[in-house]
Amino acid sequence: MIKIYNSLTGKKEEFKPIRDGEVKMYVCGPTVYDVSHIGHLRAAFVFDVIRRYMEYKGFKVTFARNITDIDDKIINRARQELGGGTGELSQKVKEVAHKYTLLYEEDMEAFGIKKPDIQPKATEHISDMISMIRTLIDKGVAYESAGDVYFSVRKFPEYGRLSHQSIDQMMEGVRKAAEGEKKDPLDFALWKKAKEGEPFWPSPWGNGRPGWHIECSVMSTNYLGATFDIHGGGRDLIFPHHENEIAQAEAATGKPFARCWIHNGLLTVEKEKMAKSLGNFVTVKDILDKYHPDVLKIFFLQAHYSSSVDFSWEKMEEAKKAYERFSIFFYRANELIERYGDKEEGEEASAWRAVIELTHAQGFIGAMDDDFNTAGALARLFEIVSAGNCIIDDQKLNEAEKRALLELACERIRKFGNVLALFENEEPKPGKEMVKALMESLGYDGQQDFTGFIEALIEKRILLRKAKEFKKADNIRNKLLEAGVILEDKKDGTTGWRLK
Repeated sequence: MIKIYNSLTGKKEEFKPIRDGEVKMYVCGPTVYDVSHIGHLRAAFVFDVIRRYMEYKGFKVTFARNITDIDDKIINRARQELGGGTGELSQKVKEVAHKYTLLYEEDMEAFGIKKPDIQPKATEHISDMISMIRTLIDKGVAYESAGDVYFSVRKFPEYGRLSHQSIDQMMEGVRKAAEGEKKDPLDFALWKKAKEGEPFWPSPWGNGRPGWHIECSVMSTNYLGATFDIHGGGRDLIFPHHENEIAQAEAATGKPFARCWIHNGLLTVEKEKMAKSLGNFVTVKDILDKYHPDVLKIFFLQAHYSSSVDFSWEKMEEAKKAYERFSIFFYRANELIERYGDKEEGEEASAWRAVIELTHAQGFIGAMDDDFNTAGALARLFEIVSAGNCIIDDQKLNEAEKRALLELACERIRKFGNVLALFENEEPKPGKEMVKALMESLGYDGQQDFTGFIEALIEKRILLRKAKEFKKADNIRNKLLEAGVILEDKKDGTTGWRLK
């Protein structure tokens, strides 16, 4: 049973799809006028994980994410690229939208974000938008004014139920309407009269282009039906964008719109809003130049999707260390799996199998069922890593038992990791920085048997301590600790080692 916090009702609810075994899900996509930054990536990643978990639970998911390819921001970018030249603005707008759509798709692919089943573009659905606007006018909830068309907010009694605010509260943040424009300051544009030189489409109200909000109401209902299961997007879209979507769609169809609304928290950079003018604009390429994609994913997964996240390079370094816990475990486990033979398992192995199969599987599913608690789910993966390291060091297990258990541990980490969009293309390998640190300080050349190298260092440390060369022995311990290797010392000496 999956429970989801529904922004519409303001509470956590049991998820019940409209049709058994099927989930229809729409998420607001990018306005394509610039390169993607990590805020865009977080939003896409959040809903990719939700989609993956729904599929893991056996649902047939239809996932739609739109592309806004006509908007004031795109037009302004096109003007900048024309640079005051005599080029045709409409053509440049198309070029800008096409270029940044491709770059967005490349970024998503580079980070292993699954493609949507449906990716509609606003410009491909202008006629559908005109049709919905005509319906709204015919129903008396929209009106034309000097070539523009507006939605009459006060004629939709339930307006404000998603953002949980009254008309009076909304009025406080709305500018007074200019004479001859809309009838009420709260009314919003469904159709905008064309300005000189800008792209336009013919309509019953003259040449123009759609307002931003109408596109999502049209495209979501076109592909998923008048009523569908989940609508998602960033928290900044709750008002007015998503509030307006509900008003338009329900006024036009006479049916409930999305049943469950999921909103991801926003991202800041060192507690400031990300902006090029502040010099803290972090692009997808900036991350890929420094880290494996899974490092940023782990950083995101450590917070609940609805929480705001503050990005810093120091936190990325912490996430990299967490990623390398997986990398070193896979390295150690695969090395032993290849080395050991295949024999019958014993009782001790069965006990460890129960730990991996039951405790961690149930913990992972329990966390994800609870409003997609990725931090809790990720913690279960680290517990399997810890259990796997203990299995490697367990002297009661024979080689065959260790092999079987390590194969199971690796399989579970990969399986659950894939639900979190981790380890998809390859298992993580020991990070270059970690290997470099070991190589420089302790002589590891990256080619040796990693486990054997660590155990040889432990033996060297034991001999140094017996010779009372405590400073040198401590240096080995400290260097190993920096590399994520913890020595387990007891009264009778060093009994084993594990990874952080």
